Amino acid sequence: MPWYCPLIEASKEELWSGESSDFLSEIGGCVVTRVCFLLRVRAERLAEYRERHKAVWPEMLDALQATGWHNYSLFLRPDGLLVGYLETPDFERARAGMQNHPVNARWQAEMAPFFESLGNGTADASMMPLEEVFHLD
Repeated sequence: MPWYCPLIEASKEELWSGESSDFLSEIGGCVVTRVCFLLRVRAERLAEYRERHKAVWPEMLDALQATGWHNYSLFLRPDGLLVGYLETPDFERARAGMQNHPVNARWQAEMAPFFESLGNGTADASMMPLEEVFHLD
């Protein structure tokens, strides 16, 4: 599934081509949602979790970008609290795009043992976005 901007129903290639630049400046570009979520990594797996994320599979990175995951970061506290942040035009669409992607099924299967209490089975299915209560541009 290609990345798209639902506000103007255009693909990434259309958005950044010379043909649409006037239209983009007129509407200010694509609206994005900031998403933050929490998960917990098992204490005995912290070092390996860090190592795995130093070498995320290129096809996984491509799939994340193609399904609308942008400016995606993970922050890990020494006690295992994992804070994730991303920007996307549509979080549910981005999450559904990854849920249906074959590389994500392999990644989630390998990463599931790293997490404590995944109520919904996989880390991405267990992400419950936090409410944003303040933002400063």
